[in-house]
Amino acid sequence: MELNRRSVLAAIGAGTAAAALAGCGGGASSAGSADGPAEGEITLLTPIYEGADGKTLLEKKILGGFRKKYPDVKVNVDYTTYAQLNEKITTGLAGGLLPDVLMMGVGWIPPFASKKAIAELPEALASAHDYEKRVLEPSRYDGKLYALPVVLDTRIVVYRKDHFAEAGVKKTPENWTELRAVAKQLTRDGHVGFDPFSIDLRQCWETFLFANGGQLFSADGKKVLFSGARGVEALQFFKDLIQDGSADYAKKTDAGAPSNVQTGKASMMMTTSALWVQVKDQNPDLIEDDKLGSFVLANRRPAMLQGGTLVTQAARSRHPAAARALVEYLGTPESILGAAEQRGSVPGLRDLDDTGYVKENQFVDLSLKNLQHAFSEGGTAAWMEIREKIKPTLEPAIVGDQSAKDAIAELGRLAEAAIGRM
Repeated sequence: MELNRRSVLAAIGAGTAAAALAGCGGGASSAGSADGPAEGEITLLTPIYEGADGKTLLEKKILGGFRKKYPDVKVNVDYTTYAQLNEKITTGLAGGLLPDVLMMGVGWIPPFASKKAIAELPEALASAHDYEKRVLEPSRYDGKLYALPVVLDTRIVVYRKDHFAEAGVKKTPENWTELRAVAKQLTRDGHVGFDPFSIDLRQCWETFLFANGGQLFSADGKKVLFSGARGVEALQFFKDLIQDGSADYAKKTDAGAPSNVQTGKASMMMTTSALWVQVKDQNPDLIEDDKLGSFVLANRRPAMLQGGTLVTQAARSRHPAAARALVEYLGTPESILGAAEQRGSVPGLRDLDDTGYVKENQFVDLSLKNLQHAFSEGGTAAWMEIREKIKPTLEPAIVGDQSAKDAIAELGRLAEAAIGRM
């Protein structure tokens, strides 16, 4: 039978993942399964360390250090992208050929831990380094540790200081009423006041939901909480900006391309800390001339969406001690700092707060100072199915005539059905 993404997800939702795991190599899913010497040949699946520079960083520097510490372990790297990662993991899981060590996104741990695809880690690893407490929360499921954080990617607002000065705007907006008014004031001469859409629509709406005092799911992940007024208001705010002419969904920029704040086509935009590295490469004058500022989105409360990449161990590795050693090594300050610098990401370790990298990257510095306002997506074992439905369900309300209330209600129904199948 041909495997496709839909059939694999359905199979996992129906509970066949545990049976698929039985076809993998030896080992168990308990934290004690990694006892013994670290040796053997293992595979690392990663969606980060992109491009030639990323590959050199991982294979020469990071894994070079790992080989010195564990000379009897050979690591084969399987590179992928986040767009393909879920399909690659679920296909490997269904076929019993899951890589030994996997890097995956924030929100992904509950779905794969609930199906026993990944191994519980010793709780001692959570305190092996000075991880920010908030950063470790997405690494847990049912109170147990299943992953370590590698890099964070926060969603913040970046703005043009020169545009603010020219328009006579004295301070950054502290709530949505001020944000809407400032966006209208800054919209002129062919550029928009605010671009919220150049990040993924799912992540953009979630950030606004959190800033509006909303939540995605209940603490146990079994109840949908976003389908009330807070979620509707977050989506309606986008429609209001478009109606004002202060935002334009059609003018969003692609990842890696010069962003709208770089080109001056927008005065404010939702983005990530990684934009600092991109600007430094593409438009260093904006940094040298101090034309960029940043702030945390706020309405009923301040909120940053906390995404990022975690590293975890497959439940059934033929060489669990080697896999555990690599997970632990990728969670060290040296490995984390290298990955953060390469991507422009936030290192979630207090040990790294005073490094030159953090002090120089103003967007990273802002993020670290506001981690108490960080919120993660996910929170339910049904997340991998739900996350794929958010953008296509909400988009018709932004580009078409569907109401925000109807779009959120439909998303709520889809999410409740997905949770009900778990």
